[in-house]
Amino acid sequence: MLDIGFWELILIGIVALVVLGPDKLPGAVRSVASVMRNVRQTANNLKAELNHELRVSELHQQLKQAEQKGMSNLNEGERNAIAELEAAAREVNSIHKEATQPNNSTSPTAEPSVENNKKND
Repeated sequence: MLDIGFWELILIGIVALVVLGPDKLPGAVRSVASVMRNVRQTANNLKAELNHELRVSELHQQLKQAEQKGMSNLNEGERNAIAELEAAAREVNSIHKEATQPNNSTSPTAEPSVENNKKND
């Protein structure tokens, strides 16, 4: 990422200590670390989203090729793309069914307490 060596980090630390002072330095380090963590997380999310979009585009292109062939004489990549799309469609349908079905779960019957079953002597 950044090509900063050990001595450069020491120099940055000394300058930060002189400029900020020992009382504000820990808070500044925490703030910088938090910002760097957020930037790294955002970059990772963007990369994952881009990879996902590229995969969707690739599957879409393979599906178009399969449709042009009339869904016969498909190569291995096209068959895999169709199978993956069918699996995704089944997953979406099952999630949709679960979300639209009313919750018919009944509460378990409560057992009578032991105190109510005791006989008075």
